[in-house]
Amino acid sequence: MTKDNKQQTLVIRRVKKGKYAHHGGMWKIAYADFVTAMMAFFLLMWLLSSTSQWELEGIAEYFRSPLKIALSGGSSSGDSSSVIKGGGKDLVRRDGQVKNGDIQEQKKNINLKAARAELERLEFTQLKRLQERLEKAIEANPALKEYRKQMMIDITTEGLRIQIVDEQNRPMFASGKAELLPYMRDILREIGRTLNEVPNKISLSGHTDAKPYSSGEKGYSNWELSADRANASRRELVAAGIDEGKIVQVVGLSSSVLLDKDDPFNPVNRRISIIVLNKKAEESITQDGLSLPHANEGIAR
Repeated sequence: MTKDNKQQTLVIRRVKKGKYAHHGGMWKIAYADFVTAMMAFFLLMWLLSSTSQWELEGIAEYFRSPLKIALSGGSSSGDSSSVIKGGGKDLVRRDGQVKNGDIQEQKKNINLKAARAELERLEFTQLKRLQERLEKAIEANPALKEYRKQMMIDITTEGLRIQIVDEQNRPMFASGKAELLPYMRDILREIGRTLNEVPNKISLSGHTDAKPYSSGEKGYSNWELSADRANASRRELVAAGIDEGKIVQVVGLSSSVLLDKDDPFNPVNRRISIIVLNKKAEESITQDGLSLPHANEGIAR
């Protein structure tokens, strides 16, 4: 063997690979989408945490009615400084900032309004029950039942109104005087015992018909007579056990508020009106000094 034959031959083998679909980087795209979604989510959480309640409500309002808000110019009907222009002025926004004190004041006003509405509802229910108790007491008492037609009980805007009226042959007082007749005393005492069960204040008014005294208005007139009769009724209620502090108003209205306006001389115009006041009417009397509870007494109900 020669030296040349001893040399080894180097063989290079080339292997041809088949072509496959290029999919090795797909997971990177999916991962990028996931990271983008997470970033958007955390950005949304950050925005929500740094946005006030009023702004959130404005955004919600925009998505509920975007066309309406866009036309009026903002993210809500009360936003005038938003990127999405809104109409009107936000009462709780000053110089682009929400004042916590204003928000608290609005909430306080809403709470007070709701509380007053609830108080009025409870008062109405209480007065309605009082009306039912009075009517039952009258029906259960033979002496009072006889005079039921002369008693008118209803609820007005000022409270529970009880009117005791004259009849042609059955007056409450001696003619032209403030002297109570016996049956009128019985009625007032029964009413007084029932009214003492509620804490409401009471207003009393006396009324006459339009028949004047012979001396006219210069001397003792229907004004003095109606006031004296109202005060006589007050004394009888106190005698029945009503606390004197419950009666906040006693007035004489002469014939200025007629029950029968078509007939000023009708005996029903001669009457005593007792009003169990609701809170609003009581405040009108005790704070403002007004005589509102008698403004609508000319309406028979």
